[in-house]
Amino acid sequence: MSKKVIKFEIEKETKNSVRYKEVPDEGTPPIVGSLYVQKWFAGNSKSIEVTIEKKD
Repeated sequence: MSKKVIKFEIEKETKNSVRYKEVPDEGTPPIVGSLYVQKWFAGNSKSIEVTIEKKD
């Protein structure tokens, strides 16, 4: 099992959600790409972090 923390920065606001774009580590391709988070949860956050855990 391995865990990875992925950082996202705000890209665009839509009617009910906020689209965040991934900020990949230098020299690596994006893992997720874009992520939509509902506005009621995202609030005014300009950046978020998501932890992904692989289960083998």
